[in-house]
Amino acid sequence: MLLPGVIITIIFNYLPMSGLIMAFQDFKPWLGFTKSPWVGLEHFKVLFNREDSVQVIWNTFVIAGLKIIFAIIIPVIFAILLNEIRQSGIKRTVQTLVYLPHFMSWVILGGILLDLLSSEGLVNNVVLPFFGIGPIPFLTDGDWFRFTVVASDIWKEFGFSTIVFLASLTGVNPALYEAAEVDGANRLQQTIHVTLPSMVPIIVVVATLSLGNILNAGFDQIFNLYNVLVYEKGDIIDTYVYRVGILNSQFSFATAVGLFKSVIGFSMIAIAYRLAYKYANYRIF
Repeated sequence: MLLPGVIITIIFNYLPMSGLIMAFQDFKPWLGFTKSPWVGLEHFKVLFNREDSVQVIWNTFVIAGLKIIFAIIIPVIFAILLNEIRQSGIKRTVQTLVYLPHFMSWVILGGILLDLLSSEGLVNNVVLPFFGIGPIPFLTDGDWFRFTVVASDIWKEFGFSTIVFLASLTGVNPALYEAAEVDGANRLQQTIHVTLPSMVPIIVVVATLSLGNILNAGFDQIFNLYNVLVYEKGDIIDTYVYRVGILNSQFSFATAVGLFKSVIGFSMIAIAYRLAYKYANYRIF
């Protein structure tokens, strides 16, 4: 039963890694891997000397970092609030509604956001004027674009991420709440002194394992939302590689950028698992 999956993984995940040799060549498609001239680390030197590539790396860290931080804080808060609902019907309805965006493609959501947030969209022409606020360049200003990207990603994913934290809340010993209530603690104090400490292990695990995604700022989302006006603060490594490698045919340089991202990502994953094991006793086997 595992054989089809293993074969597919080898074909699509491991065999293409042979193309990493392009990062050390001046690759010419008509010469192939064997005859393209060898340039060593030249592309990596260019990577750290080009102003646009350094800016792209910084953008990726900023956007991915903000996503990771809020992707933990908001689901934790929402899980605690949702856990306080005693009506099971209302609770299930709310859960379903907040889970739904996770299953929608960024192609669809990107089109919706473009229609809503553009200069001629519903938000700028109807909603904001109703409150006496002028138009906001959500998709044409770099800072606002970052905010839009982070906020829309959290909105899409926080409901699904809440599942993990809700599951951890089911393991909290009810006797702890009873003891806290006997001591005179109200619901807020019980949350601070019982609920949150009980969630710390899973929060640590999720936070540390998220480090492996520090350079994954979301290609699908950025690609469907960005434009040339926000390249300076909205362009990330994945979209940069796409433009440089596919559109501009700089295959070797794009491969070098992708390899750099992979090495950093692998290092962060190794560090994350080590931290998760040390502080939350999390093991993968």
